[in-house]
Amino acid sequence: MLKSGRVTFGAMDEVVFGKPAAEAVAEQVARLGSQRVFLMVSHTLNRSTDEIEKVRHQLGSRCVGTFDAMPPHTPRSAVVAATNQARAAGTDLIVTIGGGSITDGAKAVQLCLANDIASVDAMDAIRIVGGVVPPMKPPTVRQISVPTTIAGGEFSALAGVTNEGTKSKEMFRHPLMMPRVAILDPAITVHTPEWLWLSTGVRAIDHCVEGLCSNEAHAFGDAQALQGLALLAHALPRVRANPADLDARLDCQLGTWLSMGPLSAGVPMGASHGIGYVLGAAFGVPHGHTSCIMLPAAMRWNKPANAARQALVATAMGKAGQDAGDVLDAFITSLGMPRCLADVKIGPENFDRIAELAMHTPWVPRNPRPIAGPAQVREILQLAA
Repeated sequence: MLKSGRVTFGAMDEVVFGKPAAEAVAEQVARLGSQRVFLMVSHTLNRSTDEIEKVRHQLGSRCVGTFDAMPPHTPRSAVVAATNQARAAGTDLIVTIGGGSITDGAKAVQLCLANDIASVDAMDAIRIVGGVVPPMKPPTVRQISVPTTIAGGEFSALAGVTNEGTKSKEMFRHPLMMPRVAILDPAITVHTPEWLWLSTGVRAIDHCVEGLCSNEAHAFGDAQALQGLALLAHALPRVRANPADLDARLDCQLGTWLSMGPLSAGVPMGASHGIGYVLGAAFGVPHGHTSCIMLPAAMRWNKPANAARQALVATAMGKAGQDAGDVLDAFITSLGMPRCLADVKIGPENFDRIAELAMHTPWVPRNPRPIAGPAQVREILQLAA
């Protein structure tokens, strides 16, 4: 654990929890004085439920448009399409209602609006290259997020966007990309498919675990990750047992908020996240499923370097003294999630490509057990085969 360091705080005003989404959105729009609200929302919620219409009704004439065509993994083309629609509407605030791909998409839209980006290729000017954030104009149109999954992206100032041309996940960052407000309404999440809720919950666990096990961990991040992990480990099985348990859903949401504490405070993620970026962008594996598959394998590979930190994970999950990789494996299995690469039809013939691409992600080079090259990434992939 670091003995010196620096913690920065994000540009989020408030987190509202336990209040109906439509009511909370209207209150926040009034607080901010916004007059031209652009909705970026789940296609399913918009077309198959009345949840989005409730928000539009509350906003009235202040709602100037709705975009509901963001695919998984946030492709550049959809970001540009949403940007151009928001620009034409003259929006002064974006409200997202949906999963992590929509949340990240709106973050990227904020940057595109501020920097006059109107094409897929033009996004090259604002993406992170080699860990360096390019100079750019700051967002002036900000964001409110109502998440319906629990991966936690609404609590970070980082967005992952897929470049369809290279089939790689690219990072975009600016302090003001972080939503001004996160609204955690457990009731709106009952429409989320069970597999998506549970798998993104494992993604939140991955945030806790890799934050705790990082060589750059610190006490501020640890406190949040430990409490978040305990909440998630208790609440996710309760939601699986009873999808109507709103108290358990809210505990999952609060645990997810806490899970982002380390990352938001500067603690890097590790190999599970890095390899997961490749599995998502290049192979279309759902965001949460990448953590279900890779986290136990990464823990087992890392154990020679951080066994003491891994012991904290097992204890927080109520399994003190047990191997953390085994605890996570059994927990993920109990949720009915995929547990190996074969489950998502990725075989050893793909490992060389995955390993090479993973070395270029932001997290593999900062894994707690040093990864010198693709051969070591292959060792982790073999553990997850």
